[in-house]
Amino acid sequence: MSTAQHTKDLIRKVRLIELKTRGLSDHIFSGEYHSAFKGRGMAFSEVREYVPGDEVRTIDWNVTARLGHPYIKVFDEERELTVMLVADVSGSGEFGTEHQLKRELITEACATIAFSAIQNNDKVGLILFSDQVELFIPPKKGRGHILRIVRELLEFRPTHKGTDVTGALKYLNSVIKKRSIAFLISDLLDEGYEDALKIANRRHDLVVLRTTDPRELELPDMGLVQFVDPETGEARWVNTASRGVREHYRVQALKHQARTRDALRRAGVDHAVIGTREGYVRPLMNLFRQRD
Repeated sequence: MSTAQHTKDLIRKVRLIELKTRGLSDHIFSGEYHSAFKGRGMAFSEVREYVPGDEVRTIDWNVTARLGHPYIKVFDEERELTVMLVADVSGSGEFGTEHQLKRELITEACATIAFSAIQNNDKVGLILFSDQVELFIPPKKGRGHILRIVRELLEFRPTHKGTDVTGALKYLNSVIKKRSIAFLISDLLDEGYEDALKIANRRHDLVVLRTTDPRELELPDMGLVQFVDPETGEARWVNTASRGVREHYRVQALKHQARTRDALRRAGVDHAVIGTREGYVRPLMNLFRQRD
């Protein structure tokens, strides 16, 4: 394919992603995003007398005790937040047996979040990681900046294939000093990252979107099949016709799933599962609403 044709195809792909995800963010997610995150970036402004309908949790008890009747705290929204997309581009992202690859799922979820953020006048940045940080785009505003992020998500080819969640989160903490909303989008096919989750969640408002595919949980009967690990390149033959083999695979997958859930729960991190079959729209909306 010529360079001109490649560029033309890339522009078309970027435009399709923009049309799909910007439509979602305009009509669905910008309001949900605002409720979930903007309400947390509040600066104290003044107090005023309580009126019926005000939220009890906003009562200023010190002023109320001093003046003898209830007063509430009034807050102004801090107008600008920083959103960091920390996206996994390891080898397992090229896996997908349903409607799309995990990498394509990550691209669309990131684009939707990014367009929702700029609708709310926030800055957006990007970290792409494998077993090392592959790319960092500092946070900025504007449609042109978001389209650059989408272009990288579509086009970027990592130099490594492994996954290092701890390294990615340490890098986030080192380059983004101000508290941000950080979305970690990954299948979390890694170990030993729980402490890194806790530290990142203290410094930032960390949200995890874990990508999955149905075949990571259930192995179909396909006879004797060669499987290749996309991250290590290791190949092995597996007799999928064996019920025992399929059951062992399912049990190990469920154990990994449980360990991952426990690590996220212990770290106190809000998270959702997005899948190549189910997509990301409903899980993301549910997550945003839970935080409202």
